[in-house]
Amino acid sequence: MLKKLDRYIIKQYLSTFFFLALVASMLAGVVDFSDHVDDFLKSKAPIKEIVFHYYLNYFPYINGLLWPIYSLITVIFFTSRMAYNSEIISILNAGTSFWRLLYPYIVAASIVAGINLLMNTVLIPQGNKKKTEFENTYFYKNNDKGKTRNVHLFTSPNSKIYIKRYIKRDSSAQDVMIEGFKDGQVTSILFADKIKCLPEEGKWRLKNYYIRTFKGLREEIVEGTELDTVINLLPEDFIAFDNAQDAMTSRELTTHINRQRSRGAGGTASYEIEMHRRYAQPFTIFILTLIGVSLASRKIRGGIGLHLALGLGIGSLYIFMFQFSKTFSINGSLPPSLGVWIPSIVFSFVALYLISKAQK
Repeated sequence: MLKKLDRYIIKQYLSTFFFLALVASMLAGVVDFSDHVDDFLKSKAPIKEIVFHYYLNYFPYINGLLWPIYSLITVIFFTSRMAYNSEIISILNAGTSFWRLLYPYIVAASIVAGINLLMNTVLIPQGNKKKTEFENTYFYKNNDKGKTRNVHLFTSPNSKIYIKRYIKRDSSAQDVMIEGFKDGQVTSILFADKIKCLPEEGKWRLKNYYIRTFKGLREEIVEGTELDTVINLLPEDFIAFDNAQDAMTSRELTTHINRQRSRGAGGTASYEIEMHRRYAQPFTIFILTLIGVSLASRKIRGGIGLHLALGLGIGSLYIFMFQFSKTFSINGSLPPSLGVWIPSIVFSFVALYLISKAQK
C-alpha cells in the first residue's frame, strides 16, 4: 500500500523527470535543427517529412539514450531540495528507516524503467526505421556500405558463396559459385551464370548452372538451364547501413544474430551490444536512482548546486565507462554482454557503498 509520503515522493520523481525530459528534448531539437538546417535546404526535404518522419522519431531516440542520466539528475534535484528544507531529517526522525524511504523511489524508478524498456525494445526501433530512411534519403545518400562486387559470404558453416556482381535493382547476381564443405574437404561446387531472388517463394532461380559433386574419387556433374532452389541468402545481406541495429526491434535483432551464427558468419558484436544495452539501461535507472538518493538525502554546505555537480560527474563517469567497455566489445576483447553490463555492475557496488554511508 502506498502511503501519503510514498505518493508525494513518486509524484515529485515523475513530474520532475518528465519535465526534465521535455526541456532536454527541446534543447536537443534546437541543436539538431541548427546542425541540419543546411541539409534540409539543400536536399529540399518536405516539411511534412521533416516533422513527422524525422523529428517525431528523433525525440524518442535521443530521450531513450539519456533516461538513466535524467533519472539521476531528477532524484538529486528534488531530494536535495527536500534535504535543504529539512524534510528528509523530519522523515527519519519520525521513525521511517532509510530503507523504507527508498521504497517510493524504487516504485517511481520501476515506472520509468518499464516505459524505457518498452521504448527500447519496440517503440524507438520502429521510429528509427523512419528516421533512418529519412537520413539515408536526404542526408547520407551514399551511406550504404554493402558490397556488390566480388562478394564472399557464408550461407552456413559448411557452405560459402562467391558473387562477382550483384544488382540491387532487381535482386539478381551474375557469375556465382557456391562451395560445400565437410571435414575440411570440398564436397560440391555449383556454378551459375545468373541467380535471381524470388521473394514470394523464398527461393533463388539459377540460370545456366552446373553442379560438381565429389564422392571420394568419383565426380558427378549435373547441368541445366534453370533451377529454383533454396539458398540461405537474402537481398538485405548486400545492404549495410551504419547503425542498422538501431532500426531493429529486439525480435528482429535476435533473428539477425541467430541467422548470422547459423551461417558461421561473424560481425554480430554491434548487434549483440545493442541487444544487451536495451535491457541493461532500465536496470541502470534503478542503480542511478539509488545513488542519487544516497548523495542528495544529506543536507550539506553547497546545497543543490553541489549535489547536481556530483550527479553530473557520476553520470559523465558512467557514460565514459560504458563507451570504454563498448569499444573493447566491438574490438573483440570483451564479450558483448560483459562489455555492456560492466558499468552497471561497477555502479551497483558504488550504490551499495553510498547507501551504507547515507544519512540514517
